[in-house]
Amino acid sequence: MFEVAELGHTVEKSVYKEKSAQLRTALLAVQDRLKDSPFSVIIIISGVDGGGKGEVITRLNEWLDAHYMRTIALGESTDEERERPKFWRFWRTLPAKGTIGLYVGSWYSDPIAQRVYQKIDTNALQTELIQINQLEQLLSDDKTLIIKCWLHLKKEAQIKRLKALAKDPATKWRVTDKDRQHLGLYDEFIGVAEQVLTETSKAHAPWLIVEGSDIRYSSLTVGQHVLERIQQHIQQHSNAATDVTGSTTPSQVQQYNLLDALDLSLKIDKSDYKKQLEKYQGKLNELTRLTLAAKRSSILVFEGWDAAGKGGAIRRLTEAMDARHYQVIPIAAPTDEERAHHYLWRFWRHIPRAGQVTIYDRSWYGRVLVERVEGLAKPNQWQRAYSEIVNFEEAMLAHGIVIMKFWLHIDRDEQMRRFKSREQISFKQFKITEEDYRNREKWDDYQKAVNEMIARTSTSKSPWILVEANDKNHARIKIIKAYCDRLEKMLDEIH
Repeated sequence: MFEVAELGHTVEKSVYKEKSAQLRTALLAVQDRLKDSPFSVIIIISGVDGGGKGEVITRLNEWLDAHYMRTIALGESTDEERERPKFWRFWRTLPAKGTIGLYVGSWYSDPIAQRVYQKIDTNALQTELIQINQLEQLLSDDKTLIIKCWLHLKKEAQIKRLKALAKDPATKWRVTDKDRQHLGLYDEFIGVAEQVLTETSKAHAPWLIVEGSDIRYSSLTVGQHVLERIQQHIQQHSNAATDVTGSTTPSQVQQYNLLDALDLSLKIDKSDYKKQLEKYQGKLNELTRLTLAAKRSSILVFEGWDAAGKGGAIRRLTEAMDARHYQVIPIAAPTDEERAHHYLWRFWRHIPRAGQVTIYDRSWYGRVLVERVEGLAKPNQWQRAYSEIVNFEEAMLAHGIVIMKFWLHIDRDEQMRRFKSREQISFKQFKITEEDYRNREKWDDYQKAVNEMIARTSTSKSPWILVEANDKNHARIKIIKAYCDRLEKMLDEIH
């Protein structure tokens, strides 16, 4: 694989000066066009030690406008990062649409190092690469342009480069003990790198292998590649009319109305409710303190019809919890900043630290509910969202996070009764809007979307809990009890 980058390419200084000036002009021009494009650009610069990664990154920062690009340098994970799923640190740094993110160290760095030092086996590396491919496919499906460049050196050239750097007083600081240690692992490193590049070089995110022995050559090669890839991507997405349009398409999933199977007559009388509420809130208080000590976090997702009682259920949960260790995230229409990123970006930002609880009042499922029904997402966008969401939740579960998803269900008559009741109570009038009444007209469309959502995203490790919510007392007790049961099970598993 790397033979093509071992041919000894060089560029004369005078030629470099002329070509770099032309390239800089072209890059600034294409970057100006990029500002108004519906996608972001991720540039990953990786490769062997001494391959000139730092020099290439410096050139790109010189040639491009720093106002619309950011260089992200990621080293060892911090405590904050280790307490969350491994991709959290990358999601929070992803560039907004119209801008460029230049990564020094990426999602490839740790898996390669772990395998070279035999801290993971081949099967574990394969799992890492599957997850990387899923991430890059997800970003590519959202139009993100991913440019990956690998700077290569032969072993002899690497030794020569590192010796030269160590000898020069101005650059000797760049050669670390770890670099010297890596010299003895060159063959192992190249073997792992070849496997990684082979399995992650896809049509939507191919690797470019560049000879790194001559900095002028590698800088021009990478810069020209970046220019051409961005130009091609702008052209590809310049005609928005080529995208599939429309709000819904017939589902391929056989529809079975799970919601109609719920018994909405279930009730708990007031006196029994008070006893059970006190019992389970006390139990929840104890369990959340134990999970905090065990450093196991939770994510609770609340979805349901307008006026189904999500807010009231959340308040009964949080009454039993230490306010220092939970946060409630109300999800509304995305902000301009959020719209400039992948729709999952704003949810990755709120992943809780170890032992903490994040409660979502509405969630990422809006992609396959309101955005689907209201035509805010194209069919190809919400259709692929099911697998994206499952992969997202699997990343949380793999990190040991408890995920619970509640759908609060009421019938249309009960919803209307609650709408009218809210209009009569001064401190609840803000909860009812014209949009709530308008949404009732699409009840059947929403019910179809909910059924498909449940069928395609309810897994054995992250099932949907359907809550009969015509009676608020019954709904609240069912939710608190279910969370207590899940925490008890989790604590039993780790002890």
